[in-house]
Amino acid sequence: MLRISVLGPVQVSDGDRPVRLGPKLVELLAILLVEAGSAVPASRVVELMWGATSPAGARATLRSHVSHLRRALRTGGEPVVRTVGSGSGVAYRLDLPDDAVDAHRFERWCAEGRQLVSAGENDLTARGVARLQGALALWRGPAFADVADRPFVRPRVARLEAVRRAARRDCAEGLAALGRYAEAVTQLSGALLDDPYDEGVRRLLALALYAEQRVDEAAEVCREGLVLLGERGLDAPELQALQRDILRRRVPSPRGPAEHVKPALPCLLPPDPPQFVGRAGELAAARRLLLAAPDGSPTVLVSGLAGVGKTLFAARLAHSVRDDFPDGQLYVDMRGYDPVGTPTDPGEAVRGFLDALAVPPDRVPATLEAQTGLYRSLLAGRRILVVVDNVREVEQARPLLPGAAGCATVVVSRNQLSGLVVAEGARPLRLDPLTTGESRELLGRRVGMARLAGEAATVEQIIDACGRLPLALAIAAARAASHPEFALDALAGELRTGGGGLDAFAVGDTDVRAVFSWSYHALSPPSARLFRLLALHPGPDVTVEAAASLAGSPVEAVRVAVRDLAAAHLVVEHVPGRYALHDLLRAYADELTPAGDGERPSALRRVLDHCLHTAVGADRLLWPHRDPLEPPAAGAGVRPEVFADREAALGWFTAEHRVLLAALDRAERSGLDGHVWRLAWASANFFARRGHWLDWVRVGESSVAAARRQGDRAAEAEAYRILGGAHVRLRDFDAAREHYGRALDLFGRLGDLVGQGFTCRSLGWLCEQRGDIGDALRHDLRALELFRRSGHERGVANTHNSVGWCHALLGDHRQAIEHCRRSLALLDRLDDPVGMAGALDSLGYAYRQVDLREALACYQRALGLYRGLGDRMNEAVTLRNLGEAQHGGGDLGAARESWRQALDIFTGLDHPDAEQVRALLEETAAP
Repeated sequence: MLRISVLGPVQVSDGDRPVRLGPKLVELLAILLVEAGSAVPASRVVELMWGATSPAGARATLRSHVSHLRRALRTGGEPVVRTVGSGSGVAYRLDLPDDAVDAHRFERWCAEGRQLVSAGENDLTARGVARLQGALALWRGPAFADVADRPFVRPRVARLEAVRRAARRDCAEGLAALGRYAEAVTQLSGALLDDPYDEGVRRLLALALYAEQRVDEAAEVCREGLVLLGERGLDAPELQALQRDILRRRVPSPRGPAEHVKPALPCLLPPDPPQFVGRAGELAAARRLLLAAPDGSPTVLVSGLAGVGKTLFAARLAHSVRDDFPDGQLYVDMRGYDPVGTPTDPGEAVRGFLDALAVPPDRVPATLEAQTGLYRSLLAGRRILVVVDNVREVEQARPLLPGAAGCATVVVSRNQLSGLVVAEGARPLRLDPLTTGESRELLGRRVGMARLAGEAATVEQIIDACGRLPLALAIAAARAASHPEFALDALAGELRTGGGGLDAFAVGDTDVRAVFSWSYHALSPPSARLFRLLALHPGPDVTVEAAASLAGSPVEAVRVAVRDLAAAHLVVEHVPGRYALHDLLRAYADELTPAGDGERPSALRRVLDHCLHTAVGADRLLWPHRDPLEPPAAGAGVRPEVFADREAALGWFTAEHRVLLAALDRAERSGLDGHVWRLAWASANFFARRGHWLDWVRVGESSVAAARRQGDRAAEAEAYRILGGAHVRLRDFDAAREHYGRALDLFGRLGDLVGQGFTCRSLGWLCEQRGDIGDALRHDLRALELFRRSGHERGVANTHNSVGWCHALLGDHRQAIEHCRRSLALLDRLDDPVGMAGALDSLGYAYRQVDLREALACYQRALGLYRGLGDRMNEAVTLRNLGEAQHGGGDLGAARESWRQALDIFTGLDHPDAEQVRALLEETAAP
């Protein structure tokens, strides 16, 4: 079927065969598309293509262009370019079904999606959002990109862009209605990039960020809009009012009380494979197994050879039953067979599921057992499908089984996993290679059935050479499709030359390495080099920027190479901007470069430099007042990423989470111990902020071992301090004290007063968490002395607050006020609003027994700072404290209002202190 795409560069395909058009034919096609269904006079076409002063012979040239375009564009054997009239009245018309052009499908899907979202019912809204997301996914770049500068196309481009902006807005509103605020932020951020002056989009983005507890970012979106609109002389009173309400926490919480929260509707599935072939019987059997017992919790185990299409089968199966699991679909790749990477830890997978189910970091338990229990409790009473891909052994999958009636699981593995069948009642379903007929259909969809019909014997040879494996067949088809001028027999001849080697590539008597070699040897030298190097990348997927550092090449050159690899089916863009290799292809790429090759160590060093330097820069934005770490200079060709703001830095950490863990492991195995402890240092703050406690412990332990091997005592001491902090969060106080003690001893031997000061302050925090305030004060006073001796002003400033807080808890209010005031003055001079807010809250507590008016003023100032910082947790704590002070002063109405605001925030965060504040409101309610 003829398909035309204009949502990006103008492209034409006939089935799976691309139709190549020269620039003038693209221009002619664009004119006819803009006037689709209407006859465009030849004189008008000439004017649009050549201008008012067209050259002599333009009409004849146009007739030639039309003839070429007519031969190129046919549907059902019939040309779609029609000639209407004759002589001087001749005109041309494009006759195509609307759905043949992606722009028509886009507008229709947008209208359908908008209607469903506006219905207001959850199920319809979810369907509408999916429709709008599908419409937006059709875009590949600016509409009519090849000819966007031509005047005749500008009105059509403007209309499509307007519909696109509206679709993003409608989609975001639907996502917000479903409680999927993080996804709404993504849609609205894209819309705002398109038109930063759109006040309505800006307000929606601020509200979505606010709902995600990203208050500082919400306020910044408003502030930036006010500046931009002000530069144009425009007032924006609604945006100004929203900014004020956000900073004051007066925006009604979209999440509402915990009992009214709409449960998250996660959809982590990979895309439904568009050219899936065959497996009708297996799909029907799997659906029966998943749906036969709606009150049970069935598990289907899909197994088979590498490359047999298990992941594609699981994706098609999952999408085919999505409507039967309306509460969401979870997916994780366990990477059990990655030849050079690190398998996904079950704890990491469960933690990812909790994130998808919208569990706040503060509510994530410390141990895998407790996290698994929370995960299963969240699935109870819901119908959710769980897909666990690339499982190597039973213990990788067991913690991820829902165990909840109404839920179902698909486990994918090359192994039989008999333990899962025996102990968990999984129903096995083995996939064999495709039949010869299915293999022929797969090839035909990609290269055209007509091309296959003329060389039937050759097609059989290609199918046999591919072992009837979908992965190998897809690569062979991509090679054939890219050379439509070659006879299939010539291509099959290339396949006969490969083979022999690793058992992993063997399917019966066939070695599919020959297919990989066929496609690999057709690559340009830069693309082939990048393919070989990608085997070294430590993570499950890679961005173009990281690949550029890996190759030591410019980003734009690598972008071209990545596109070549994707076109050859050697990499897959499984999510926008992130590319992955199948395990077999990664093993093949690794095999192409022998271990002794001199380029491997330098390429690996470059990509680890990329991870390290980018992580250090991102951490600096997240924690600007942290004492900086200056890593060694990056190697030549390394291009660390640079971020404009905290949101971008946090987004990078979130996307690269698994890559960072894998990079740390690879650095450890490669003897790059300096990278290990520095990566741990740079990522620990992210793990702490997002509640990834077990990852925090993992990188801390690796950091200690690496620093020891390197003989770097200062790094070892800092690593012990990182590890101690993780154990405090896990409330394993004995382990934390041991690690802090080792850090203190090492810093002492080195004569590092600042390191000793930070460690003593960490010990004070540990003691406070245990409830031993006397010991906490002792450690904090020691830290204060050390920071003074070293001249570390920020350490002195923050430790004065810690000392003051301990004095306040012990009832010595005079000393508490003195220390907290010193802290506040120093932090003000150092322009540290985070520290100032903490000092003001401590000062408010100390003043409550001495001067109530001062206490209220301190709490109010702390609130303003916390709101400006977007620190919702500490805002709620300060509101609770403020309410207690107001209640102590006899202002019951003000106290209850403060507590109501605190309760709203604690409830939105699902924090246990909500019950305490609720009890205060109940106790003070009017009889």
